[in-house]
Amino acid sequence: MIEPSTEFDTPWKDILEAYFEEFILFFFPDIYGEIDWTRGFEFLDKELQQVVRDAELGRRLVDKLVKIYRIGGEEAWVLIHIEVQSQEESDFARRMYVYNYRIFDRYNRSVASLAVLGDERKSWRPNQFGYRLWGTEILFNFPVVKLLDYQQEWSALESNRNPFATVVMAHLKAQETRDDRLRRKQWKLDLTRRLYEQGYERQDVINLFAFIDWMMTLPQELEQNFWQEFREYQEEQRMPYITSVERIGIQKGRVEGRVEGMREGLLKAIELGLKLKFGSEGLSLLPEISLLENLEQLNSIIAGIETVNTLAELQEIYR
Repeated sequence: MIEPSTEFDTPWKDILEAYFEEFILFFFPDIYGEIDWTRGFEFLDKELQQVVRDAELGRRLVDKLVKIYRIGGEEAWVLIHIEVQSQEESDFARRMYVYNYRIFDRYNRSVASLAVLGDERKSWRPNQFGYRLWGTEILFNFPVVKLLDYQQEWSALESNRNPFATVVMAHLKAQETRDDRLRRKQWKLDLTRRLYEQGYERQDVINLFAFIDWMMTLPQELEQNFWQEFREYQEEQRMPYITSVERIGIQKGRVEGRVEGMREGLLKAIELGLKLKFGSEGLSLLPEISLLENLEQLNSIIAGIETVNTLAELQEIYR
């Protein structure tokens, strides 16, 4: 099974929102050519929640409803349903069908239901649902992409600049190295270096690194080794994106804080910031920082993480 500590759903959701057009181009190129991208697109997450809120649909990791326009001017609704899971689910095809007809019933629009399967069962490829009774017949087919298939196309992935080539490689290597964290550390470093070698813009490096970092978690010691080697590489390349990468962790904690409570969120942001900037040594400050109750003081620590150079300088902020 996929390790519980690795949040496969959240990074997939974020990267899909950041690169929806590239997502369609990479996984569904035939559909890409049918969409009028000049007219833009719109995510309808709230609308999707309203459509399916009454259905018993089981676990849904990443579901997206996107409003697009087809070439020729016709408006269309597209349901992007990404399943990132570790095992076969017997009701998956039925759930895809339920989504499809509920959206059609609500909006009276044609609906394209698409699925990307990130599980590890090679033979599990559900792509249709249907039944027949006394002359009544229902047959629902939908396109499916299996991430495991890309293992056979690794060299093509390495040379592909589409962000989802990186996404697929990170996803597959996160699964492959689950029981070998030393290899995972090396693959995490290799995939991160590749972002520079492919010539991505700064923001793309930051976005894709966030995905790699969330997918390929490491024990503290190996994480510290990774950051040391990564900093050395950045110095060689003279492209110090590390400051922006640190902000990813801080912002992630702040977002989580909206759900968990302000103080808990700030503490999580501090933990992530310390880990990203100082490695396991930085985490040694957490016990005393966790005793602080003043939210303004915690916010000052977050701001300080971005500017200080040593842990001693950071301690001066709150002591």
